[in-house]
Amino acid sequence: MQEHPHDRILDALEISAEPFAICALEGACCLGLGRAPRATLHYVLGGEGVLSVQGGAPLGLEPGRLVLVPASRSLSLVNRGGAQAGLPACRPAGLDLQEHVARGAGAGVMVVLCSAISLGLRGTHGLIDLLRAPLSLDVTRSPVAAQAMAALVAEMGSDRPGQRAMVRALLLQCLIEMLRTRLESGDPGVTWLAALADPGLWRGLRAMLEDPGRPHTLESLAEAAGMSRSRFAARFQAAYGQGAMTLLRDLRLARAVGFQSRSAFTRAFVAMWGETPRAFRGRPGDQAAERVQNRA
Repeated sequence: MQEHPHDRILDALEISAEPFAICALEGACCLGLGRAPRATLHYVLGGEGVLSVQGGAPLGLEPGRLVLVPASRSLSLVNRGGAQAGLPACRPAGLDLQEHVARGAGAGVMVVLCSAISLGLRGTHGLIDLLRAPLSLDVTRSPVAAQAMAALVAEMGSDRPGQRAMVRALLLQCLIEMLRTRLESGDPGVTWLAALADPGLWRGLRAMLEDPGRPHTLESLAEAAGMSRSRFAARFQAAYGQGAMTLLRDLRLARAVGFQSRSAFTRAFVAMWGETPRAFRGRPGDQAAERVQNRA
């Protein structure tokens, strides 16, 4: 069997997830989830609505929709209030399940399973930091993902040993299906996988992921990749869609490392997000999320 260029990467994926939360929106309303420092995964169990993500177009939600959102994006769930759905029966104490509930006008309920996740490769971490735009998958059109998510929801309602390990394995199965589906469709949101499939580019990229705070230069990254400066720069740009040093800046912003001064960090943050870190932390969505979490 011929190996696909991305097989090595997909085979080395590792995932971890925080305890799940059930977000229930009763009637037409909005539930602010704030800005998570890690990427978040959202799976719609029932109802229809919209996932609003900072810096992107709203994503339509319906039962079976699985969405992966990049880290450090303010987001909110919006229920249109027209569909009926009950809360799932599972209350798995072993997963420390939390409930976030918002109530508005009408009787329709939208229920979404949410969790913060980390995605990496064996021997490194931070792979999910490369995600720039939300990825989504209609689980109802993927027998593999549909079976995995059904098993995951059932597992959350059990108290058998190895529950966390099983949930992690099922999540990984769904993420692999999501990524390969997006690869097959030519989704530009996963062009970064092309850099990982190239052994030379991967060595340079891995140096950034493992320690973005180091004083990397284009020359040092090219040396790690075993290429000339110009060849590394051109191949990285073609594979990832942006320059290596631009990506390094984004990684440093995501982890708040590698800046020589607070003012340098603030300037880079404003250039990327269009506002200061203080203003970003004070977004209404973040405050709403804190209020919801305090009630849960």
